[in-house]
Order: sequence, then structure tokens, then C-alpha cells
Amino acid sequence: MPGTIENVATLTAAPARSAGKLQRSLLGGLVTALPVLVIGLLILNFAPNYYTFLALGAFVNLIVVVGLQVFMGNSNIANLGHSAFVGVGAYGVAILATPMAMKKLSIPNAPFGFATLQLDPVTAAIIALLAVGIIAAVSGKVISRLSGVAATIVSLALLIIVHSVFLNWTNLFKGNQAFFGIPKVVGLPWVLAFSVVVIVLARLFKDSRWGLQLRASAQSPQAAAALGIDAPKLKLMSWVLSALICGLAGILYAYFAGTISPKLFYFQMIFMTLAMLILGGMATVTGAVTGVIVLSIGLEFIRSIESGVTIAGVQLPQLLGLSGVALGVVIVLCMAFRPSGICGRHELDELLARFFRRDAK
Repeated sequence: MPGTIENVATLTAAPARSAGKLQRSLLGGLVTALPVLVIGLLILNFAPNYYTFLALGAFVNLIVVVGLQVFMGNSNIANLGHSAFVGVGAYGVAILATPMAMKKLSIPNAPFGFATLQLDPVTAAIIALLAVGIIAAVSGKVISRLSGVAATIVSLALLIIVHSVFLNWTNLFKGNQAFFGIPKVVGLPWVLAFSVVVIVLARLFKDSRWGLQLRASAQSPQAAAALGIDAPKLKLMSWVLSALICGLAGILYAYFAGTISPKLFYFQMIFMTLAMLILGGMATVTGAVTGVIVLSIGLEFIRSIESGVTIAGVQLPQLLGLSGVALGVVIVLCMAFRPSGICGRHELDELLARFFRRDAK
């Protein structure tokens, strides 16, 4: 990230420019969200129900990947624990909002009176996000003081801890069994709207003083410290914001799927969302969006041929597990030949501005 330290110094010296920068960031976020909005509206109005359901899952993944970008893209620290926050959000609303009649079947022996507690979906979502924020703040206190591999290992440990709680606290989380009966109160319009909001929020953070200072501290810790940048505080901020966005994704997923289980929020989600971010480019919000769109379409095509297809009258064998192999190949090839991803280090509005300037010449 050449010039990041210089940009920090300039930003510190010229606070009067912040209003104009905020407007540009807001506009840039809306431009980045525009393709997502167009795709969502097309699916909403013209696609069959099957593709609507696929789009719901893809947009939830989009929110997770954008949340992942908020931390990884700005701190340059690999995060292997983000799906834990997705799970906490999903299980939070499942425990709080599921009707009592369903709880008598699923978690009749739940502690702390949860078996007889039923909150409205909005209140349950707020409390679930609060739980995500508390867990993120506590874990972030540790991660914010670390860097590199050490921070990544701690994030992985968080994932394992949360997953173990889901599996072993059976009278509350049902262990390996599916938690069913969650009210289905969210459809594609809500998920699409939150996707746009999250994209804009991530762009605002990236272009803010905090985002710029965090990237500067990741690029050159010594120079950033000399400028008075509090790197641990900035890491904590981005970690908590990232966790809240991921928790929101879990809440939306639970409210549209109606059924969840611990395996949904474990390594499969980790590697899929990481592959999406790496493919698109973790340095930009545009990269996160691009990676989700490209890989979602690619994975759906691969899944369609996993069970075997007929080409020119020839029945090809089953290729079960091909989608998992594809995720691994994407990660390896991107890291080897295109570590900056498809979009590199430029946002969509910046790419469009460069294109039109070149065209004008």
C-alpha cells in the first residue's frame, strides 16, 4: 500500500477535507453496491423460487465476506474465526425468537428459562448482536495485541471454542442436531437491503481516518507509532465491526432458512468465504463483492455437474467433492499468481473514473 503513511500525515494535517471525503466514500460505496442491487432486483422480479433461495444464500455470504474484509483488508491479518460470529448471531435469534411450542420439542430442558422465553424477531436480533459484540470485544482485546500468525491462531482458537460449545451444550444448542422452528421473517428484499447497507458501511470505514491509520500501521508499524497511531485500538475497532457484520449475516440466515446446525458455521464456511475474498481481492470492498459474485456462480455450475452430466450422449461419472477441490484451487492459484485478486487495490468507482478519464483523452 504505497503512500499510506504519507496519506495519514496529510489527513492529520487537513481535517477540513473530511466532509468531502465522506461524500466521496458514500458515493463510492453506493457505486460498489449498485451491481448487487441490480442482480438482486432482477432475481426478485424475474427468477424462479429456486434461484431466489440461492440468491438469499449468496447475499448472506456477501455480508460475511464484506465483514471479513473490514478486518482482513485493513489490518492485513488473516481471520479464521469469523464464522463463529455468524453462528452466534444465528443461534442467538434461534434461542430467543423460536416459538415456545417449538422449543418444547427442540430444547425442552434449556437453562436460564430460555425454554419458556419468546421474543419478537427484532428484539431477539438486537440481543443476539449485543452478544456478538461482547464476545468480539473480549476476544478482540487479545487479538488486537497480536499480529501475523499469532493473531490468526487465536482467531482459529475462537472458532474451535464456539463450535465446541455448540456441539456439547446440547440442552441449549442441540449439538449436531438441527435447530428447527425459527420464524421465517426475512426474505430477499431485506437481505438485499442489508447487503447494500453493509457494503456502504465497509467502504466508509475503509476510507475513514481509522481505516487509513489501521492500514498504515499494518504497512509500517514503526512509522505509524511515530505518528501516534494506536494500532491495538484500531484493530479492536475493526475486529468488533467485522464481527457485528458477520453476526448480522447469521441472524438473516436463521430468519430466512428457519433451520440451522453447527456444521454450517465451521470450516466449510471459513474456506468458502476466504476463497471469495482472496479471489476478488481483500484490499477493497469491491474485491469482496466481486469474489462473491464470481465464485457463487462458479460453485453453482460445479455443483450442477458433481452428480454426473451427459455430454454428447456420454454419461460422465459423479464428481462428488469437486466444489471443495475448486475452493482449494482458487485459494492456491490466487495466492501464487494474483495475490491482490481480480480487483487489485482499486474500488469500482476509482476504476470507472480512470476509465472515463482515459476515454476522454
